[in-house]
Amino acid sequence: MTTEPPRWFITGAAAGFGRTIAEAALARGDAVVATARTPAALDDLVATAPDRLLALPLDVTDPDQVASAVATAVTTGGVDVLVNNAGHGLVGTVEELTDADLRALLEVNVLGPTALTRALLPHLRERGGGHVVQMSSVGGVIANPGHAAYAMTKFALEGLSEALAGEVAPFGVRVTIVEPGPFRTGFAGRSMRFAAANPAYAGTAAGQLRARMTDQDGRQPGDPVRAARAIVDLVHGGLGGVPAPLRLPLGENAVRRIGVRLRERLAELDGVADLARSTDFPAEPAVS
Repeated sequence: MTTEPPRWFITGAAAGFGRTIAEAALARGDAVVATARTPAALDDLVATAPDRLLALPLDVTDPDQVASAVATAVTTGGVDVLVNNAGHGLVGTVEELTDADLRALLEVNVLGPTALTRALLPHLRERGGGHVVQMSSVGGVIANPGHAAYAMTKFALEGLSEALAGEVAPFGVRVTIVEPGPFRTGFAGRSMRFAAANPAYAGTAAGQLRARMTDQDGRQPGDPVRAARAIVDLVHGGLGGVPAPLRLPLGENAVRRIGVRLRERLAELDGVADLARSTDFPAEPAVS
């Protein structure tokens, strides 16, 4: 690590968690490379710290823009922390989803973060350390009916990130998967998309998710400003040599629901353990 204070590279920084993380990092005295599809949306943020904030255009699904943004960040001061934040939700049952829906969501929520991570890893390894923050969700642990596509992308991101953590640890690079519950970020509003509704599901839990998602927008219990400070504090601790957790749930809702799901999975494992073990070849007799 050569930069002091650290320099962050944040995708989707125009709004939501991306914006609040950028603000929290700047408030801490750090430098930030803030990216957005329309960098003019970051003009007011640049004005608050023009010497420490660089705004760049970036559509994470565009390989040329990924390469250009990473090259610019590396040559203008380097990167210590990558925050893969850009993404959006998609409500719809599996039957309602189209191939186009699924491909578009995978491009933004999985392939985009993977491309950014791959592009920056050589730089982080050469610097001898860094931190990759992957913005997942409670939906990366719990798949709710009606939110199958979103859960698919977050489960995929978590699997990739867990493997990544083991791969880059020898080089001093840390990985943290952030799992927020419901926060007032606009995710349930401007960042949510909906598949064409099939009336057959209208009375089911999956169908009712459409209304619940819209109704909760702006009334979620999570404070994104507090969450951003927690992420920045955790990263600073990790950069200072304190072990960082692989997963960071955010909000009481996340802690409670993830805890319930993990206990359910352990109970389920115990319930099928004997059956599972019975599928191995019989133990070979000991040779005397």
